[in-house]
Amino acid sequence: MAVAQEPGTGVAEAAEPVAPPVGSHNEWDPLEEVVVGRLEGATIPSDHPVVTCNVPPWAARLQGLAAGFRYPRVLIERAQRELDGFITLLESLGITVTRPEAVDHRQRFSTPDWSSRGFCNTCPRDCLLVVGDEIIETPMAWPCRYFETHSYRPLLKDWFRRGGRWTAAPKPQLTDELFDPDFRIPRPGEPMRHILTEFEPVFDAADFVRAGRDLFVTRSNVTNRMGVDWLRRHLGPGYRVHEIESRCRTPMHIDTTFMPLAPGKVLINPEYVDPDRLPDVLASWDVLVAPEPDPIPDRMLKVTSMCGKWLSMNVLVIDGERVIADRHHTGMLRALERWGFEPVPCDLLHYAPFGGSFHCATLDVRRRGTLESYVD
Repeated sequence: MAVAQEPGTGVAEAAEPVAPPVGSHNEWDPLEEVVVGRLEGATIPSDHPVVTCNVPPWAARLQGLAAGFRYPRVLIERAQRELDGFITLLESLGITVTRPEAVDHRQRFSTPDWSSRGFCNTCPRDCLLVVGDEIIETPMAWPCRYFETHSYRPLLKDWFRRGGRWTAAPKPQLTDELFDPDFRIPRPGEPMRHILTEFEPVFDAADFVRAGRDLFVTRSNVTNRMGVDWLRRHLGPGYRVHEIESRCRTPMHIDTTFMPLAPGKVLINPEYVDPDRLPDVLASWDVLVAPEPDPIPDRMLKVTSMCGKWLSMNVLVIDGERVIADRHHTGMLRALERWGFEPVPCDLLHYAPFGGSFHCATLDVRRRGTLESYVD
C-alpha cells in the first residue's frame, strides 16, 4: 500500500487506494462506470451474406436496398430522444457515463482483400469484452465493423494509462474462406448450422455473458468455435467457458437468449433454450423463464428493427436488485417483480433498428465487486 506523509508532522498516513479504471467480473455487481453507444453517423450496414443472414427477413430486404446510406433522420431522432433519457437515468443513479467518439460511418475503407463502408457505434457490448481488469477488442465477423473499436480508442488509451489491461484479439482477414457459400438458414427440425467456417477465430463480445470465474457463450453466425477456443486459451485456467445450446435458427448474441441477473439466478428465452440442457454447473441456479414479449404496435419499428421480438430480455442490471427494462414490455416488468427484483422502467424501444436495447447499448467498464465462483 502506498504511504503518504502528512506535511510538517512526520507522521505517515496510508494513502487512499486508487480504484482500477477497468474492473467488472459479472453482470450484476453494483455498476459504477458504463460506456453508452452513439447514434451520430449511423450508416445502414453494407450488403454481405454474414449481415443479411443475421437480421429478420424484412429488414434484410430493406438493408440490401439501402446498404451504405445513412439511417433516415426519423429513426435517428426517435432513438436519440430515448437514448438521452436512458443516459439521464444512469447518471441519476450515480453511474459515470462515458461515450465513444462520433464517427462518419459512411466513409469507405478497405483491406487488401475487400472494401466496405461502416455501420455505427451504438452497441459497445459487441466489440469490447471486459473480463476483470482486462478489456479485449474482439475480432468481429461483419466487414462493416472492422474498425469499429477506433471510435473507442481515446477511452481505451485513457484506461490503459491509468493501469487497465488492454488486449486485442487477432485481427481477422474476413476473406471468402470464412463464410460458407452454400449456407442457408436451417429449417425447424434440421441440424443447426452457421454461416461461419473455422478458417480463423472470430467472435462478438455480445455472444458472452459473465458470472465471475465462469463465462457462458452461444455459437452463432458471428462467433465460431475457433473464436471461443481463442478466448478460452487467452483467459487461461482461472476461468471456465461454457456453451449454451441455442435453438434459434439465426443466432446472434446471447443477451436475448440467456442472461444472468444475480448470483444463482438466470433469465432464459423459452423459445431458444431447453432448461433441461443447460450446463451441469447451473444445476443449483434458479432458471427464470422470460414471459412472452409484448407485441410491438409500431409498424415502422417492426419493419426496421434489426432484432427479434425477444429484445425484451435485453435488460441492464444495476446492482443485483434493480434492473433497467423497457417500459413497453410490461410482462417483463411484472415478471422481474415476481422474481424479487426492482424493475426500473425506461424507454429504448426505438434503438432496435441500430442493433439492440439496454444491454447491447452499454459496456459496463467498472462494477464494484471481486472475482468469485458462483457455480457448482
